[in-house]
Amino acid sequence: MSIRILPPPGAPRVLAAAQLSNSVGDGAFYASSALYFTRVIGLSPAQIGLGLTLAWAVGSVAGAPLGALADRSGPRGASVLLAVATGAAVGSFLFVRSFALFVAAAVLYAVAQCGLAAARQALLAGLVPPSARTAVLAHLQATLNAGLAVGAAVGGLALRYDTADAYRAVFVVDAVSFLLCAAVLLRLPAAARRRSAPHEPRLAVLRDRPYAVVTLLNAVLLLRMPLLSLAVPLWIVERTEAPGWLASALFLLNTLAVMAFQVRMARGVAGPAAASRAVRRSGFVMAASCLVFALSAAAGLPPWGTVTVLVLGALLHVAGEMRQSAGAWQIGFALAPAAHVGQYQGFFGTGVPLARALGPLLLTWLLVVWGAPGWPVLGALFLGASLAMGPAVRWAERTARARPGAGAGAVTAAGAVAG
Repeated sequence: MSIRILPPPGAPRVLAAAQLSNSVGDGAFYASSALYFTRVIGLSPAQIGLGLTLAWAVGSVAGAPLGALADRSGPRGASVLLAVATGAAVGSFLFVRSFALFVAAAVLYAVAQCGLAAARQALLAGLVPPSARTAVLAHLQATLNAGLAVGAAVGGLALRYDTADAYRAVFVVDAVSFLLCAAVLLRLPAAARRRSAPHEPRLAVLRDRPYAVVTLLNAVLLLRMPLLSLAVPLWIVERTEAPGWLASALFLLNTLAVMAFQVRMARGVAGPAAASRAVRRSGFVMAASCLVFALSAAAGLPPWGTVTVLVLGALLHVAGEMRQSAGAWQIGFALAPAAHVGQYQGFFGTGVPLARALGPLLLTWLLVVWGAPGWPVLGALFLGASLAMGPAVRWAERTARARPGAGAGAVTAAGAVAG
């Protein structure tokens, strides 16, 4: 079996190169930034958590307006500017010496990141035909994970030396990676600007209730993100007899699995109906994963048995993650009017900062504080959101067909994907 990470030549491959460039820097940042904030700046873990929660909350609100700006001004130019802004925000952390300045820098970083994600989605929509978008996004996700893995190794060097200069070097690497990303994006052709209909509101997505429901359900399913990066490591240390290093091993297993199989898992997810089925199936897999994780704390389970159960839970988790991702990509694009891809993607993307902002608090309380009974509750939450996605998508499709000028919008796009 051959594993192909990079997408075909042309715009998809350039987008992958841009993704790879900044994901390497992000991987280094994620691996070492917490210790920089505590040991170099002198912030407490509570201050870091509060600051990042506030930052991602603001970022979630900024995504749709910045996506709308990308629609009007052109997604390539907006992507380049927001990549530069993200690099500048990362660089600003080097000058932080207080909690207030940390919050300000974190807000700038979160806003720029959310805006960049929306603008790049609009750019992809302008350069890649609807029938190829899910496959290209699967390639980009595999590329992202490859970059994060390399970056985490770079961040590990900073952790190894554990000096202020080593941590600052990581921030410089991350800032430069976003400048490189901007330079790569300039190689793409300019996508057409989107023209709104006369008298149409600037943020039409805020009046699209079905799309808001779809976005909310997707945000619930994205709680899987802090599950593996935060809740499972804490669960392993606090509630099981497994060695602490297993948390890193499970994260690496997830990264490698997405690199190897995300493209394959996305095949056949064409059109809203197929995407809804993929999300529904992911809910059952994620619920099973939660039940398996709960078993890892069973009394009398030998250490090797605990490790085996945790690995099985992680494998189910990544299988559900890949199906959910493929379905969500298709749904987010197919239901967005062609004239408002940027703002709709910016709004749909609020699930990521919401999961980052609220997920740690919710999952820590549900799983670490409450314990094993919290896992079935979380599994039911995943399953309920996945089952509700299908009816919500059909509601959004009916609303899109009734929208004036729908022939050039979401219905046409959905039909092109499905056909």
